[in-house]
Amino acid sequence: MAYVLYGDQGSGAFCVEAALAEAGAPLEFHPISLEAGEQTSESFLALNPSGKIPALALPEGGIVTETAALLILIAERHPEANLLPAPGTPERAQALRWLAFMASEIYPIVEIADYPERFVADHKGVAVLKQSARKRIRERLLIVEAAVAGPWFLGETFSALDIYAAMFSRWREAREGGWREEFLPKICVLAAALSERVALKPVWEKHFSYG
Repeated sequence: MAYVLYGDQGSGAFCVEAALAEAGAPLEFHPISLEAGEQTSESFLALNPSGKIPALALPEGGIVTETAALLILIAERHPEANLLPAPGTPERAQALRWLAFMASEIYPIVEIADYPERFVADHKGVAVLKQSARKRIRERLLIVEAAVAGPWFLGETFSALDIYAAMFSRWREAREGGWREEFLPKICVLAAALSERVALKPVWEKHFSYG
């Protein structure tokens, strides 16, 4: 039986699909259009009451959400893919640290930058909040950039951290105005390498054909 991934192109579903592709796990992709608001449909809310993607149906049954949790889960279920360092090692500790950092310090602010009207009502407040959120995301991405050892996030070995960091670098707040290329050179290098991995190349092209 296959995993079933509910998500949209260019969304957080990328990192889950990429991790499963690296693991060689069978997957069915169930599109949920953010533009059409399908994440708020009754059928999807039955899967994830928060109305956020991605959501992953496990082959044996049950739904798991939250991208960082899904990356860890996939790494544990498919250890042969070497998506995370071995448990109990210093490298594993750093991997968990930075997964948690990106999940808590960047991901929630992306929602504010993309949908500021959810948080403030007046037009002026929306513009100010959007600008502040974008600035915050970029500040946090600079912290991630400084932590990249190179050529991969943890040094010589590819991991799920590379998938996660590369995903954030493709989104609007990093992409616009050439900011990414100027300020995230190490993440750009690992993203380019990631996009050429045999298992991941079609996933990358599917989600980030715009660059």
